[in-house]
Amino acid sequence: MITYLYWAAVIGIAAVILFGIGMKAKKWKPGLILSVIILVVGWGAYTFHFQQIFVKRYGGVMAIQVPAGQLHMGATWKDDNLWIENYDPKTNTCIFTEYSRGNLLEGKVIIKNCNPLMSRQ
Repeated sequence: MITYLYWAAVIGIAAVILFGIGMKAKKWKPGLILSVIILVVGWGAYTFHFQQIFVKRYGGVMAIQVPAGQLHMGATWKDDNLWIENYDPKTNTCIFTEYSRGNLLEGKVIIKNCNPLMSRQ
């Protein structure tokens, strides 16, 4: 819900700037430029800062897809970053992948000969 409110606010501010400057001042070009800047800054702030904070703290919306051929085992939060644990049966490895803000500094831990889904004999 918070994600939708954020985007409604960003789009609303951009629309007010566009029509406020465009209609009232009859300056559509500066209004359009400022509106685009607001939308780009809003997108950047969401992608690189707010997305995971909204999901973790306020019940926002986020979608992650499990890579083909892997099985999902679990997920956990470390600070504001999400860690996903998957298992690859072809290579018998457990893969922990970090989804950090903006997907820039993502970590990955690979455990070989993991085999968590079958009993050890």
